[in-house]
Amino acid sequence: MYYYINGKLTILESSIAVVDAGGVGYKLTVSGTTHDSLPAPKFNASDAPTVRLYTYLAVREDGMELFGFYSSEELAAFKLLISVSGVGPKAAMAILTLLTPEKFALAVCSEDTKTLSKASGVGAKTAARIVLELKDKLSKENASAVSGSSSSQMTSFAEAPKNRLSEAQDALVVLGYSRSEAVSVLKTIDTSGLELEDIIRLALKKLMK
Repeated sequence: MYYYINGKLTILESSIAVVDAGGVGYKLTVSGTTHDSLPAPKFNASDAPTVRLYTYLAVREDGMELFGFYSSEELAAFKLLISVSGVGPKAAMAILTLLTPEKFALAVCSEDTKTLSKASGVGAKTAARIVLELKDKLSKENASAVSGSSSSQMTSFAEAPKNRLSEAQDALVVLGYSRSEAVSVLKTIDTSGLELEDIIRLALKKLMK
């Protein structure tokens, strides 16, 4: 229903942001990551900073809840998380409060269930399910990409040992980009001396331009 909301940030609490858009105050549930990325609010809309939050509207029997995300990558991670059986919006937001989108993607790619299970309300079994189901989606996406491209153009998910570029590709795919987009943008980055998380962060900046 809504792709994003652009307006004045008038209220910001630990998990709530209110954005005044066209005279309507939209109450959005936000993660800790989004909260920490937002500027200080001002209740007077004329003086409040302008922000853009990507949105997801959850419809339940007992009502509706609008979620807001500072970046499209965080929104993509949220959608992936709630697609996992047994993972609802509350658990997804807990994970995205603990981890930035980049760190979430790395946790999935490296099968780091220990880190995922540190999120509030996320146990070891749920963390294992998240890794299992999302790695399966990642593998299928890669297989589809490789089948349509030459081996010289794509890095195979099954290639071993995995280098930083192939790990960065996987992380970008987890965040919603296609394998071909990931390959193309990584070719433009000098990765020498960079940590994996820094490579992903630079790639995201280029992809968002």
